[in-house]
This record gives sequence, C-alpha cells and structure tokens, in this order.
Amino acid sequence: MPEPKEIFVRVDRCMGCHSCELACAVEHSSSRSLYGAISETPRPKNRVYVEFVPPSNPIPLLCRHCEDAPCMHACIAGAIVRTEEGVVITRSDKCIGCWTCVMVCPYGVIGRHLEQHKAYRCDRCPDRSLPACVDACPTKALVYLTAGDFSKGVRLTASAGMLTGQGG
Repeated sequence: MPEPKEIFVRVDRCMGCHSCELACAVEHSSSRSLYGAISETPRPKNRVYVEFVPPSNPIPLLCRHCEDAPCMHACIAGAIVRTEEGVVITRSDKCIGCWTCVMVCPYGVIGRHLEQHKAYRCDRCPDRSLPACVDACPTKALVYLTAGDFSKGVRLTASAGMLTGQGG
C-alpha cells in the first residue's frame, strides 16, 4: 500500500489569515458556497483552527489522525474509526455526544456540534483531491504530501540554507 498523504504545517509561512478555517467551514456546509453557508442553521463548523502563540505567531492546528489515536480508544460508542486511507473519522450516526474524545485529544481539535449533539473533526475532505484548507492557503503554509515527501522538502530547504550560510 502506498504511503498515505497527510496535511503538514509549515509554521514559518502562516500569516494567520484564517482562509483555511473559512474554506473548511464552507466545504462542510450544506450549500458548499460562501454565500449559502453564511445563512445556514446550524452554522457550518471549521475543523482547522488558527491559534496565536505570543507574541504573534499564528499556527494552524487540525486533527493529526494519530497512529495510536486516544480519541478512538476513548470512544465508548465506537463512533470513531480509521478508514483504509488512515484517516480517523467520527461516524456521526454512532456518536452519542459524550465528548470523551474531546477530553482526550492532545491537540484540542475535536469540535462539539452542540445543536446536533455530535463530535466532529478534520476528515481531510474525502470528496476532494486536495483538502479545502490546503487549497485555500495563500502562503502554502498547509501542504498535502506523504511524510517522506514533506521530510525531503524540509531537508532540501535546510541544505540550501546551509549552502548560503543561513542554516544551523
């Protein structure tokens, strides 16, 4: 089986514009359009969160689809499963809204849809070839690659920095 793609964050590129959050909410809305999503009830929920670390460093956070996912082990309803592609999803038809997954997530990225009494998380936009958050990022702070390809890019950037005297 080929190595699965994941969403990686290049923290030095994020400018905190929240484009990823907006694109995510629209993608998970009923209308899948910005104008339609604004008037939907309940309001569409984003699954990526841009947090600011003092003094002013923005960082996007989203479900890491952990290999040993604490949320999956903690789910008493069996609503959290891993797909064949390695994506950890919450099956809303099984979720009972106990919020145990929210409590155990080490990244705090599982949301609570209070109106529907269901938990939700990043699902990597299964109907798209590129997740909406990645597609919307104007600075390419979010990338959708295999771990090997992402690591290779980091190594190439570090190597180039060393050659120009800018690396560690």
